[in-house]
Amino acid sequence: MNKIFSSKQIASIDEFTIQNEPIADIDLMERASLQIVNWMIQRISNERKLLFFVGPGNNGGDALAIARLMAEYDYSCSVFILDFGKPLKGSPEVNEERLKEQGKVGVSYMQVESDFPEVESGALIIDGLFGSGLNRPLEGVAAELVAYLNHSSAEILAIDIPSGLFAEDNSSNNLDHVIRANFTLTFQFPKLSFFFPEHEAILGEWEVLPIGLHPEAISKFETPYGFASAGFVAGKLKSRARFSHKGTYGHALLIAGAYGKMGAAVLASKACLRSGTGLLTTHVPHSGAPILQTAVPEAMCSIDASDLMFTEFPKLEQFSAVGIGPGIGTKPNSQRALRELLLAKPGALVIDADAINILAAHPEWYELLPEHTVLTPHPKEFERLVGPFADSYTRLQLQREFSQKYKVVVALKGAFTSVSFPDGNVCFNTTGNPGMATAGSGDVLTGIVLGLLAQGYTAVEATLLAVWLHGLAGDLAAQSYGYESLIAGDITENLGKAFCQLKDF
Repeated sequence: MNKIFSSKQIASIDEFTIQNEPIADIDLMERASLQIVNWMIQRISNERKLLFFVGPGNNGGDALAIARLMAEYDYSCSVFILDFGKPLKGSPEVNEERLKEQGKVGVSYMQVESDFPEVESGALIIDGLFGSGLNRPLEGVAAELVAYLNHSSAEILAIDIPSGLFAEDNSSNNLDHVIRANFTLTFQFPKLSFFFPEHEAILGEWEVLPIGLHPEAISKFETPYGFASAGFVAGKLKSRARFSHKGTYGHALLIAGAYGKMGAAVLASKACLRSGTGLLTTHVPHSGAPILQTAVPEAMCSIDASDLMFTEFPKLEQFSAVGIGPGIGTKPNSQRALRELLLAKPGALVIDADAINILAAHPEWYELLPEHTVLTPHPKEFERLVGPFADSYTRLQLQREFSQKYKVVVALKGAFTSVSFPDGNVCFNTTGNPGMATAGSGDVLTGIVLGLLAQGYTAVEATLLAVWLHGLAGDLAAQSYGYESLIAGDITENLGKAFCQLKDF
């Protein structure tokens, strides 16, 4: 799992690199700046004017170095330094002197709003005002400059992080005083705040550029946050023995569907089978049995006494994993049956959709959750579980606390689905696309988690694999159907390709 460090940790890793590579601070800044220059010269025409807005810290030092280097490639560069009445110090000061000695770039200073330059619509603004070490909201002339740049029609490229955005917790920040970038080029590691939905319009497209920070420091520093890579997830896949049989790969029980909601049971059942379980029994209301037997002939059918809803479940001894929730409704009889299921303590359990809504209505039942249960809520379902929250950072802390307190795995669905573990660690998923925001997509994920649990994967392994494969299958489906036309069944149809791609990594 790739680590996501705090801004303070990144500063310490920078310092460790300087001391132990060893490398001078100014040379590390040059190395970072060259990465952005290489990115820019491949994508930005040298007929386009580059306007560099420079702050007093290392972020400004990066901008000064980039301006000098881009000028060497015959780009038209202009630099505007935000002047707080104190001269630049350290590496930023050195880069200011180097730029002036080069003599190819005009340098102006801004102290008040009237000093702000005219911004042509075709220009590219390079934001080097404030970096990831910022810890208080922008105000005064800095906030005025940010507003001025945001209201221009020019595109903005942010160095490392958009000015004004905090690297982690923005719950006390004023997001109206933050640069709205079209591109963000960050150094070595993404910041935690990059994974939160309310910052999408601030970051634009973001990319991580390696700058050669010391691997020993990266290994040494601990963090509860990380994000998945293909290699990390592929390492969790189990191989299959030649003489294995269907009994080798488990028997899954899926409790799903109600009158008028049998589609959820069908979608989850197909996904469960496509994820590799040896046997699947789907428990459905009496009226749903013909639908399931016709739509999913590979699944066996357990039939509830009720024509309409889930009110009971078969004996659990024969099943290696249980999944419950898609389309079951929240009627009193279903609530009672869910409580009985929790009291029966299935060995491996995934809870989704209506089962989460029932659980949220009875918080006293949280203590009944078997250890390492997997819950797969969408944001509104999660809010029902834990109560309201004002921002994504606060939500993330509530998610971690929930996993730790009840010793469960929570996959909070969305772009960059966050998977929290019983030890409080969190892994963000990096596959998937907006086309997956469609009815039934979550039912498919439930089926995949269940199928993997049934095969003997741990709750953590099954969830990490499931969210990655679910997203990757969605990405493969989007190549054929685009975002608008993608439906949940397309995700299941591409699961086989996703498995193959992951195995070939």
